[in-house]
Parts: sequence; structure tokens; C-alpha cells
Amino acid sequence: MSTLDYRNTNTLWASVLIETLSRLGLTTAIICPGSRSTPLTVALARHPKIETIPILDERSASFFALGCAKQLHQPVILVCTSGTAGANFYPAIIEAYESHVPLLIFTADRPPEMRACSSGQTIDQQKLFGTFVNWYTEMAVPEVNLLSYARQTMVQSWRKAFSPSPGPVHINCPFRDPLAPIKDSPEPSLSEADFFTAISPPYMGEKKLQELPTNLLESWTKVKTGIIIAGPAQPECSETYCQAVAQISKILGWPVLADGLSPVRNYQSLNPYLISTYDSLLRNTIAAEQLIPHHVIQLGPLPTSKILRQWLQHHQPFTWQVTPHTTNVDPLHGKTQILEISVEHLGELIISSTESSTFSQDISQHCQQWLDYERTLREKLYQAIKAVKIPFEGKISWVLSQYLPQGTSVIIANSMPIRDMESFWQPNDRHIQPYFSRGANGIDGTLSTAMGITHHSQNSLLLTGDLAFLHDTNGLLNYPSLKGSLTVIVINNEGGGIFEMLPMSNFNPPFEKYFAMPQSVNISKLCAAYGIRHNLIQTWEQLIKQLKDLQFNRQKNLHVLEFCTNRKADTKWRQTEIVWLANGIHQ
Repeated sequence: MSTLDYRNTNTLWASVLIETLSRLGLTTAIICPGSRSTPLTVALARHPKIETIPILDERSASFFALGCAKQLHQPVILVCTSGTAGANFYPAIIEAYESHVPLLIFTADRPPEMRACSSGQTIDQQKLFGTFVNWYTEMAVPEVNLLSYARQTMVQSWRKAFSPSPGPVHINCPFRDPLAPIKDSPEPSLSEADFFTAISPPYMGEKKLQELPTNLLESWTKVKTGIIIAGPAQPECSETYCQAVAQISKILGWPVLADGLSPVRNYQSLNPYLISTYDSLLRNTIAAEQLIPHHVIQLGPLPTSKILRQWLQHHQPFTWQVTPHTTNVDPLHGKTQILEISVEHLGELIISSTESSTFSQDISQHCQQWLDYERTLREKLYQAIKAVKIPFEGKISWVLSQYLPQGTSVIIANSMPIRDMESFWQPNDRHIQPYFSRGANGIDGTLSTAMGITHHSQNSLLLTGDLAFLHDTNGLLNYPSLKGSLTVIVINNEGGGIFEMLPMSNFNPPFEKYFAMPQSVNISKLCAAYGIRHNLIQTWEQLIKQLKDLQFNRQKNLHVLEFCTNRKADTKWRQTEIVWLANGIHQ
């Protein structure tokens, strides 16, 4: 059967767009309901090689698409009708742009003669998403003699979704009636084999340095007080990424300060110089002075830790920032140089350089000092957290790192879950891949993004606070479309726990009402309304059992585990116990 639809000009036009994208590599489309987008919806729904997922709420749909694209590392199509529908995509598009996730956003529109004349469901959609897209184009109103233009615009859109860095592309598509596939007049058939002959997945080769800058590796190896900071990372292959980090670390003899959002913590046997307690350790003023680096290699964005950032800003070490993107990853405005390559490629270059040289680096005294502190503090933290019997939010990350099944995908919501990952996630060899939305750091779309990441994967787990979960309850509508198993741990502390960490928490009123924003939603009844399983977790033993059972769950499933804590008690533990443990490393 032909993938082109010759029933009318609109159906033929839309089917050319979609067939072109399919040949370029498109496999997944998220479709929101509406009339003006009918030609695009029909073309996608009838295409045999594209999975189409209908989602009612545009905001939820856009975050679901974001999650799918994160997991696929390929563009996903997002379709909506005209009017305010597309405006609901905006938060997810901002996150996609800031975190380098490829999306193709199709907003259907009225034709030019129906704009600015009070025609229903019509707004100005020109450059609707401002500067938060890699590229914007408005398609011509469909005409048969412009099909070649339509095809080549899709080729350009696909390329722009990857260049100069992966990101969203906005395509505004005006259509005249008839929108439904009503045959209006015979259209000439195309010689499809000839028409699409040049369309195939393009070579999207990484811009690569052929060799390291002159004497760079030699200068690094002469530095005895260097550190490597492995920031948040969602690589296509976690093991390859972690091997590259380990190679750089071992050749230079520098310790690796690995963020909880880096897969490096989950491949600990690859890296003997792994440091996971830096956020706690640098609270000890004696250790912080002893561990000052002269050089830093920063892999991707900086970790979340405010303590680490303040320490770096105060001492201003010379920093090499390694990123494959053109964006600035220097929020400290320090003494920095950019290496615009991937971590994996840097590892390759260092290996090739050392194979033809006599570089052989022993562990430095500086690195050994980091490791000695790490060993002592990690054990102290382990024992302190292990002894906690009451519900404590931070212990959840500690438990997850030890009991999640091998290879589980973990989606971490913003606010306190991110910070607890950094403080309490134990190094392990479970090959867990963290997912996160640290482009704009918002809580919106948390559940929908997690569902998109889970789609067509086996087991995933979302760790989220109650406000982030409730902010996206429309995501529960997507459950029937989910192909995968997602367990959601909702930390219910009846409000915004992260705000308890701020000085504003000492000023009540207005703190409770306007910052913490207490909520009293019955999450069990909310889940029941959508037909979703819910369990209240009251002991650590119950949580551990649920995590162990994940490895046997291969069925389509959405399961909510509610874990209740006291946000004020949690904050007190973080503010007192961590400092006490850090200061105790000299005893």
C-alpha cells in the first residue's frame, strides 16, 4: 500500500511530509486532538512504520514527547491544532531546548486570509516559541506543484533538530478546507520511488577534534592537584561514557567528583578514583582547604551542589569545560577554556595520545587525600543513614542505589530528590541510568516525562515530591497508552520541602501559605479515579520489598508508592547530621 494519500491536496501534502520524515528515521509521534490538524493526524495514523500516541492535554503530551525523545535519542513529532493548543507546549519546548533534546513540533494553523479577522481558534502562531527552538519555518498552504518544496523542508527540519546541537524545531502548518480526507478532485500520482530516491537517514557526524591541542595532555599530566567533575549526563551508551571518564581519570591520576545524576556512580568498578561525598566533605573547612585544585576538567554542566559551586568560585581553579554543545556551561564565570567535544571522544583522544608516548601517571598525593576522605566519610554516611528507622526523605535515594534491579532507568524530579541523590546515592555496579530535566530545572511535566522515558522500556522508576506529582496529574490520563512499567515513589511531605532549606522558612507567616503551599490531596483516591495501583509505604522493609519485586515485573504497569515524611524533620537532619558527620572525619 502506498504511504501517500491522494484523496485531496491536503492529504497528499501531509502524507509527503510524514513519509519523508519516516525515511529520515522518524518512529514516534504524539498527537493532540483538534480539527485544523486533521491532515497531519490522518497521515501519521495511517503510516505503517510510525507509532502514534494520542494524548488529550497538550502540556502533558509535550512532556511525554520529551521523555520519548530522551530515551530514543531521536526526534519525536508533536502535533496540535490551531489556537492556544500550541502555547501549552511551551514549557516542554523550553526544557528540550535547554537540555538538547530533539523534537519536531507541528502546529496546525488557519490560512493567512483567516488570520486577524476574529476567525475562531486563531492566534498569531508565528515564532510562537521565540528563541527556544533551533529553527522555525511556516509551510506554504498546500499545493500539488509544491510537493518537492514540502519534501525538502522536512529534510531541513530533521537536520536542524540536530544542529548546531539537538533541540526542538517548530513547523507551522496552515491548511484550507477540506481538512478531512474527502476526495475533492483527482490528483496526479507521483512516481514515488523516484520522488523519494534521495531521502535516507542523513549522516549526522559529530564535529570532532582530530587531536588534542598542542601540549594539552602533557600540561595536564604535570598537574598534581587536578580534579575531574562529572556533571549530570544522559549519554546514549552509559557504559561507553563511564569507560571514557575512567580512562581520563586513570591516565591523569585525578579523582572524579561524580554527580548523583551521572551514570559514573553506577559503574563504580570502572573508576578507582570515584568521589561521591564531595557535597558533604567540602562542608569541613579543614578538608576544603587541603583539597583545593589548581586545574579542573569539567565534564558537561556542573553538579547541583551549592557547596561545590561556592568552593570553586572562591578558589578559581583553571577549568577545562568539555561539552559537545555550543552552549555556555560556566555559571561561575571562572577561568575557563572550552573543549567542544564529547566526553567519549576526549577519552579516545587521550588513549591515542598516550599509546604513542611514554605517559604513565601514578596517583598523586592530592588524589590519595581525596580518596582517604571519601572512604572515611562514605562509611560514616552509610552507617548514619542505615541507622535511621523513621521516615526520612534522604534515605530513599540511599535505598534505591542498593536495591534497584540491574539496569533500571531512574527519573529524578527536581527540587529535593535531585539534591538527595547527590548527597545519599551510593556508588554501585547496578548500571542504572539516571534521567532528569535540568535544562530549566522546573517541576512541570515530571510524570509525563517519566512516562515518555518508560514507553517501550522495561522497568523505570520515578522519584518525585508531592507537589511535582500533583502539578502533572493530567499525565495519569496517558496510562492507557503507556507500553512499559513505571513505578512512581511520591514523597508526600504535604508541601514544598525544598523551601524549608531557604532562609525564608524562618518567616512564618507568610512562609507556610505562600512558599511551602501545604496540600491535603488523598493520593490513594486520586490513583483510584484513574484505575492505577497505589500502596502506602510505612516501613523501609516494605519499600525494599517493592524494589526487589521490580525485576520480576515485565507487564504494562503504572504503580504509585506513597511515602509520607515530615519535611521540617527532614530539613533538620540534613542541616545538622551531615555537617556533624563531615566535621567528624578528623576524629
